[in-house]
Amino acid sequence: MKIYNTLTKKPEEFVPIVPEELSMYVCGPTVYNLIHIGNARPMIVFDTFRRYMEYKGYKVNYVSNFTDVDDKIIKKANEEGVSSEEISARYIEECKKDMKALNVKPATVHPKATEEIDGMIEMISKLIEKGHAYKADDGTVYYRTKSFDGYGKLSHKNLEDLEAGHREIRVAGEEGKEDPFDFVLWKPKKEGEPSWPSPWCDGRPGWHIECSVMSRKYLGDTIDIHAGGEDLIFPHHENEIAQSEAANGAPFAHYWMHNAFLNVDNRKMSKSLGNFFTVREILNEYDPMVLRFFMLSAHYRSPLNFSRELMEAAKTSLERITTAVSNIKFKINNQEEGALTEEEKKLLEEEERFRTEFETAMEDDCNTADAISACFNMIKFLNVNCDGKSLDFLKESLRNITTLLDVLGIVTEEEEVLLEEEIEALIEERNRARKEKNFARADEIRDQLLSRGIVLEDTREGVRWKRA
Repeated sequence: MKIYNTLTKKPEEFVPIVPEELSMYVCGPTVYNLIHIGNARPMIVFDTFRRYMEYKGYKVNYVSNFTDVDDKIIKKANEEGVSSEEISARYIEECKKDMKALNVKPATVHPKATEEIDGMIEMISKLIEKGHAYKADDGTVYYRTKSFDGYGKLSHKNLEDLEAGHREIRVAGEEGKEDPFDFVLWKPKKEGEPSWPSPWCDGRPGWHIECSVMSRKYLGDTIDIHAGGEDLIFPHHENEIAQSEAANGAPFAHYWMHNAFLNVDNRKMSKSLGNFFTVREILNEYDPMVLRFFMLSAHYRSPLNFSRELMEAAKTSLERITTAVSNIKFKINNQEEGALTEEEKKLLEEEERFRTEFETAMEDDCNTADAISACFNMIKFLNVNCDGKSLDFLKESLRNITTLLDVLGIVTEEEEVLLEEEIEALIEERNRARKEKNFARADEIRDQLLSRGIVLEDTREGVRWKRA
């Protein structure tokens, strides 16, 4: 497995700390609103990476946090006249609903920042003790950035080049900084804000310390992979490294993976531009699997442009896959028992080349675009070679393609789920009507099913159905 490591700016062979195990931390959302489609990209991409590693036999400890204390959460709470806890709890649940719809597996642990305050106080105290942090007169605790020799190694910038772009420099109210590069570890409470007692003042943690503490608690001092969007490289991930390595005395993460930005209609997504979309809004228009398929259609390190035209193209492409899988299932349901022939054994051996093609793509820095191409190549092969084959061959072929689709998180069983007992009964009634030559009733039922989004196809092998 080759991974492009942001830390070294080159592809590297993945060597786990513990053989056949993977420790991975992925920065999660700040929960003050419904997640947007930009949030969905890292969720889907790194969920797929996790799925592949599990497919390869790794025991994966996958941690993804919820930032549930933040200025945006507090602002939303004040606007609604409710507590910050109510806002964060509400949107954590909404986030989980969207993740489930997109078939993003729950993390091994989903820690919340507010539940890890003791660990943050402990790490900040250690940083102060080691001379990497200090308390200002107002109770704010700052990280002494220049005390850490490796600062800038992830973003590949040095301190002299960072001043203009460092968003935490020369902020009003932070006159207690020794140096403008220093960043906040703990801040005093303000009226109307949640706070916790600490040795320095009643207050709350800075953003960066949260992930350092949650990663250490659930994964250890040094982890295999830390991942997130490329917008987090600086300052968030850079600051995480400085804090963690200074406090723990060990490398923080061996590999850093970052997905590129998602644009909308070739422009940066922004509420002011009117091109800002939540996942929920898109799922009101498209099946969740279309959005997941779209997100995986490009390499995760390549910028991805979202548009209705591209979503329609993704929908059409996905339908080719789901239709092919549905056809195989239909053949299985209408095929009698039958063992593999010698010809079929050879065909199954040929199918293995598509699995190899798929794995080669995924081993190349999680290249899901090429992995999808391998799935299409297998689909073409199955479309040509499944007619008139034995039940054993059909079942094995179905298992082969669905195994690869499961790695991608693509669900192909929607049709069975959506076919309710009432609709099944109507199809059976229509079959009886046709046998009795009551074609008016048969046509009436066909129209009724169409209104329910079910299209019937009369074939020599029986009646097939699909979503309109």
